[in-house]
Amino acid sequence: MPRSSTRPRTWPTAAAITAGFVALLWVVEAWDQWTPAVLDDDGIRPRSTEGLLGIVLAPLLHGSWGHLEANTPLVALLLFLVLLGDVRRGLAVTGVIWLVAGLGTWLVASPGTVHVGASGLVFGWLVYLVLRGWFAQRLGQVLLGALLFLAYGGLLWGVLPGQPGISWQGHLFGAVGGLVAARRLATRDERGSRSPTPYGS
Repeated sequence: MPRSSTRPRTWPTAAAITAGFVALLWVVEAWDQWTPAVLDDDGIRPRSTEGLLGIVLAPLLHGSWGHLEANTPLVALLLFLVLLGDVRRGLAVTGVIWLVAGLGTWLVASPGTVHVGASGLVFGWLVYLVLRGWFAQRLGQVLLGALLFLAYGGLLWGVLPGQPGISWQGHLFGAVGGLVAARRLATRDERGSRSPTPYGS
C-alpha cells in the first residue's frame, strides 16, 4: 500500500495515544495530590527488591504539579512524533526506553533515593528522534532530528550529575534507551534490510 495512503490513519491514532498518556499522567498526579495515597513512594528505589516495581511505575509519577507541568509539553510533542510514522514501532521504542531508563537507574543510582517522573522517556524520545534518521538513512528524519537537536539539544546536558534533586541517572539511561531503540528498530525496518517487526528481533 502506498505510504501516503496510511498517513490519515496514523496521525489520529498517534494523537489519541499521546493525549491518553498525558491525561493518565495528570490523573495519577491528581490522585496522588488529592488522596491520602503517597504514590511517589512507588518510584524507583535503587537496588531494592520493592524498588523494582518503580521501573514500571516511575514514569507515571511526579513529585509535584510543577514537575508534571514542566514535563508535559515535551512528553506530548515527542511522543506524538515517535508514534507518527509507525504506531507499533513507536510503542516498541517507548517500551525499550522505559525499560532501559528504569533498569539503569535502579542499578546505578544512590541507595536511599526514590526516582520518579517521565523525564527519562523525554530524553529517550529526543535521542531516538535525533538519531533514527542516521541509522535509517532517511533524509526527512535526519532533518527533523537536526531541528529537534537545535531546539532541545541543550536538555541533553541533563545526563550529567549536577542539580540536586534531579535524577540525572534517569536522564542518562533514558538517552541510552533512545540510542538503543534508534539502532535496533530504525535500521531493521526503515532501511528495509529485514522483514518489518516492531520489536527489532
